[in-house]
Amino acid sequence: MNKQRILIVDDEPSARSGLAKLVSSWNFQTDAAENGEKALALIPELEPAVVITDLSMPVMDGMTLLKRIKEDYPALSVIMLTAQATIDSAVEAMRVGAYDYLEKPPDLTRLRILLDKCLEAARKDKKVQLLENQVKYYGAFGDMAGNAPQMLEVYRLVELVAPSTASVLITGESGTGKELVARNIHLRSKRKEGPFIAINCSAIPETLMESEIFGHEKGAFTGALERRLGCFELANGGTIFLDEIAEMPVGTQSKLLRVIEERKFRRLGSKAEIDVDVRIVAATNKLPLKAVEAGELRNDLYYRLNVFCISLPPLRDRLSDIPVLTEALIRQLNDKHGKKVKGVADKVLKLFSTHNWPGNVRELRNVVERSLIVCDTDLIEERHLPVLEQREVAPSANSVAIPVGTTVAEAEKRLIYKTLEFTENNKTRASEILGVSLKTLHNKLNLYDAEAQN
Repeated sequence: MNKQRILIVDDEPSARSGLAKLVSSWNFQTDAAENGEKALALIPELEPAVVITDLSMPVMDGMTLLKRIKEDYPALSVIMLTAQATIDSAVEAMRVGAYDYLEKPPDLTRLRILLDKCLEAARKDKKVQLLENQVKYYGAFGDMAGNAPQMLEVYRLVELVAPSTASVLITGESGTGKELVARNIHLRSKRKEGPFIAINCSAIPETLMESEIFGHEKGAFTGALERRLGCFELANGGTIFLDEIAEMPVGTQSKLLRVIEERKFRRLGSKAEIDVDVRIVAATNKLPLKAVEAGELRNDLYYRLNVFCISLPPLRDRLSDIPVLTEALIRQLNDKHGKKVKGVADKVLKLFSTHNWPGNVRELRNVVERSLIVCDTDLIEERHLPVLEQREVAPSANSVAIPVGTTVAEAEKRLIYKTLEFTENNKTRASEILGVSLKTLHNKLNLYDAEAQN
């Protein structure tokens, strides 16, 4: 087996070399740097398993180094050393993300134990990540399927926000699965035993919108023959999903804003206020800020709903997910229709991979369902398919337009910067999406910085 690399960072040559010699005797491979700046330059090249760093150093001290490591390499374990230990510095180091904190000279038995624990934790993290990715690839995250980088990011965001009580705004084209994401958020939340109530704001006439959402008393308006509970009351203790929120009348939006702020509402025709405990997840197929500019979505409501945003990619931006999506759909639809179709022919998969899917996953489902119903063999073949509609589709916000005449180097540069924008400058995730090493990504960015300065 290859020896695990340990990077030792200390400005004192004797302390640095002495610790390196000791750690090497424990069957580790050691590398050294005299300050935090040098260490940061070495990390992408060496890819150490653990960093042991002194706290007090010139140029870049240990605390700054720790913060930079946790920003760019969150999974990398860091052990802090100092000759001047204080409670405050220890607490701060642990808060920032240090694995542990030792006084100099370190207790050798304790240091050895810490190194072993760091490496064991790293092995477990990798194993868990591998299993999670395998699960997501083969069928997936709840009812969501796919392992494209954009979908892995969606899964990550759902996992992050689900346990909280924050309002969520889901954006994406029609058919991308916004309600499915909302249901997954609900099922992973503390409210999972409560109701999940979905309402499509674009499918309800304006005159009935308030009654649907807030309910009404008998006689509140012509035709109100009995009391009716609205969606908020039905969703009490659970989650309400407001699909196509930008289609809700602006007047109703102002009343919705009050419910969000005060957690109270009145049924139409009633003077009594009703307390409600509901988590709100909203969705729109429009660009939210453009909807605000157009007066379709109230600015204050947008900011109330947009506590946490999840953007769903169109299917044309994740065509690599077509095989696993198709497999998952066939499994579901076989149960629904009592069929035993095993899959699709290779020619059909190739055809699917060249289609632009203007209707996204909903369109794919419809095509697979129709084909499965008429299929009289084990595999869906071209003769079973309906005519696929092709039409021009506007590029998504996460796509990169490369005009003819662009050099390969310039195209690569645009792709790298767009990916960093997508990952909010998380270089580790960006390197995974791009399929390059972290070292290669850092080298490219350093090259671009040098070009910009010349």
